Amino acid sequence: MVLIMFISGLVLGSALIVFYYKIKRENLFKLKQEAQKIIFEAKDFAEREKRDALVNLKKEIYKRRSDFDLELRHERMESEKLEHKLQKREDMIEQREVLLDDLRKELQQKERDLMRRLDALSLDEVKIKKLYNDLVVKLEKVGGMSQDEARKVLMEAIEKEVKLEKQKWIAKVDEETNIVAKDKATEILTTAMQRVLSDQVTLHSSSVINLPSEDMKGRIIGKEGRNIKALEMATGMEFVIGDTPEVITISGFNPIRREVAKRALNKLIQDGRINPTRIEEVVEQCQAEIDQNIEEVGRQAVLEFNFRGVHPEIVKLLGALHFRTSYTQNNLIHCKEVAYFARMVAAELGLDQELAARCGLLHDIGKAVSAEVEGPHATIGADLAKKYGEDPIVVNAIASHHDEVPAKSIYGLITHIADAISASRPGARRETLTTYIKRLEVLEDIATSFDGVKKAYALQAGREIRIIVDEVTMDDEKSMMLARDIAKRVEEEVNFPGQIKINVIREKRIIEYAK
Repeated sequence: MVLIMFISGLVLGSALIVFYYKIKRENLFKLKQEAQKIIFEAKDFAEREKRDALVNLKKEIYKRRSDFDLELRHERMESEKLEHKLQKREDMIEQREVLLDDLRKELQQKERDLMRRLDALSLDEVKIKKLYNDLVVKLEKVGGMSQDEARKVLMEAIEKEVKLEKQKWIAKVDEETNIVAKDKATEILTTAMQRVLSDQVTLHSSSVINLPSEDMKGRIIGKEGRNIKALEMATGMEFVIGDTPEVITISGFNPIRREVAKRALNKLIQDGRINPTRIEEVVEQCQAEIDQNIEEVGRQAVLEFNFRGVHPEIVKLLGALHFRTSYTQNNLIHCKEVAYFARMVAAELGLDQELAARCGLLHDIGKAVSAEVEGPHATIGADLAKKYGEDPIVVNAIASHHDEVPAKSIYGLITHIADAISASRPGARRETLTTYIKRLEVLEDIATSFDGVKKAYALQAGREIRIIVDEVTMDDEKSMMLARDIAKRVEEEVNFPGQIKINVIREKRIIEYAK
């Protein structure tokens, strides 16, 4: 029994051992497979990482090479620019060296001329001494003249001859100096004109408004012409409705009033409400907008030249010049041109460029108020500049640019020259249009000089004067007499072809409010 149990235990133990080793072998096999899988995955991961690293490395190398090429091209371009600048500077230095050589040769030639003249003067001195000795001998022979008197006669003769030589010498030097100065001035002015480029814009006395449809003309005219009459009375412009479809022309010589009329009509067209009351409101709004625009334009002109300390009133005057013309040349553009020319001339002469440009920009500010203030615009502008704290040099440059007063500094002369350059260039100005505008201003001035006249507008190229009178002080009979008196005075003071219509308007408005 014991033996059986021993044998059974032995068999069972052997079986367990065999089972243990079998399981261990299977586990070992699985572990080997897992190890091989891990090794394979590790190799695969390492291979992918290696490929990714190589790709990234190639990308980085390409990027760095591109950046390097870009930087190299940039440096090459900078180097070429620097080389171009250096070449340009070398050319300028060579030109200056050539100029200096010419001047040196000229000075050497003059020095030789001076030496020859000194030699000639030395010979003259010897001749004078000989003449002196001869005169002394002759005087001694005469015997009736004292030594002092003889010396006096001799000195007078010598002095007369020396003065003659001196005058000849001064005249020659003066002639040579004028030639050199003329050549230098021509060079400076030519350089300044080449460095300043400016478009010439001819301003006209009419503006064209495009209408959205032909029906809009009837709305603008209004019932019995009330709307268009209200527009003309509020703006002082003539609204010409011709045969051209969808177009209205605004005619008038005053550019500010014309701009107000143009903006007002465009607003009325967009708004759609067109009646006399609305017209007056819109014209007032547009007038306020123009006032703001004038100030902004003046501020931009000052900022363009980076000026500081310019009084706000002068800024407004500059802005007003944008809406005024002289011989069809815009006054503000003209002032800017003069400022640029003055700056260039000052640069060529080694002077203060900012001060010269300031003189040029402000030289015509008197034109902004010349219609309201009597006197030359140069004098008016100088008084305004002095009033608003400008430098005395600037004040004198403004006052002297038309020779009303003498120029006290070189900047006054530069301003005068720059003004002449701007005005005299081809296409800058037209005399006939300014003459026409002045004639219209004279017609308006004649009409407004009579008592009872509130407003007067010259229309239809000066063929009509439309006069609005005070309805309180002027009755119908006085209005008829006023028209006759104005017509008579126009005939006496103005030369004109054909005839001029004197149109006196007396309109009485009665306003009452319902509460």
